[in-house]
Amino acid sequence: MTIAATDMKFYLSGGAANADPDLALGGAISSVQVGSSFFDDIGVSEAASGESEYRALFVKNTSATDTAYAVKVWIASNTEATSTALQIALADEGVANTIETIANEGTAPTGPTFDDAEDYANALSIGNLTAGQAHGVWVKRTVTATTAAYPNDTATLRVRADTA
Repeated sequence: MTIAATDMKFYLSGGAANADPDLALGGAISSVQVGSSFFDDIGVSEAASGESEYRALFVKNTSATDTAYAVKVWIASNTEATSTALQIALADEGVANTIETIANEGTAPTGPTFDDAEDYANALSIGNLTAGQAHGVWVKRTVTATTAAYPNDTATLRVRADTA
């Protein structure tokens, strides 16, 4: 059997039933997949002062039977606004369904090292995920001070795995 592209999915963190990306601050994997709005819009005050915000998600192998080998995650397209940028980091806990919980979106997780991971060649390597396993990924959004407000700023994360 082989891993299908649809077997590799992103899920929110923040507890089993969390459906609010603003509460995806680590903890247990949610049963809710990451949607198109992972961070809030950049408001006037955030744009003026600048800031870094953090969220946590999980990469999960949803195959019932097959192992995903050499799983990698990267930022396929970074934010549209030139005054914002994403970076990602693998959660230190490794393959687990619970990761560190941060106090609020402005608090960095302890330990992970953030990287631009700007394409597949520079992707972060998760390793193998057996059927049903997940690995936490932290996402950092940096907003440069004195920038203009920017609603609907988008970026794309990708995950890829090999088969046996």
